[in-house]
Amino acid sequence: MHSATNEHSTTMGKVYTTITVANRADQIRAKDGTIPPDAVRSITLENVLVNPNIIKLCLPANVIEQLGLELAREVTIQTETGTKTARIFQDVNLKIDDREGTFECLELPDASSASIGTIPLDAMGLKLDNQTLNVLPDNSAETYLTIPHLTIL
Repeated sequence: MHSATNEHSTTMGKVYTTITVANRADQIRAKDGTIPPDAVRSITLENVLVNPNIIKLCLPANVIEQLGLELAREVTIQTETGTKTARIFQDVNLKIDDREGTFECLELPDASSASIGTIPLDAMGLKLDNQTLNVLPDNSAETYLTIPHLTIL
């Protein structure tokens, strides 16, 4: 296991990192030649909070709008002030260091800062340990990728 080479910092017990988010549908269209590669909408965000107390990637509404993400559904969430309706968007390509994955994201108000929860971290083999963002191995006997034992009848 090694620390992410991506710039990340610790402030008062919190870990922040730099991420790049892109519209996965744009990436697919660029790959098949429907749009030029430079038309893929993407944004690099700095000082993104790595938060083990949330489960999803959370992005401000203005970032979601810039990426042109598609609404997946509306959900009810619990906040400090009670319950409210929030929107979940789909097909966000998230890149941290040399790891990449496609996820849903929860929409935050424009003034909010982006944050990363446990689902994207686990899926990309990133672990928050002692206030350091570590990259777990994915190409050796110590890989974080596992498959449960399956019995075929």
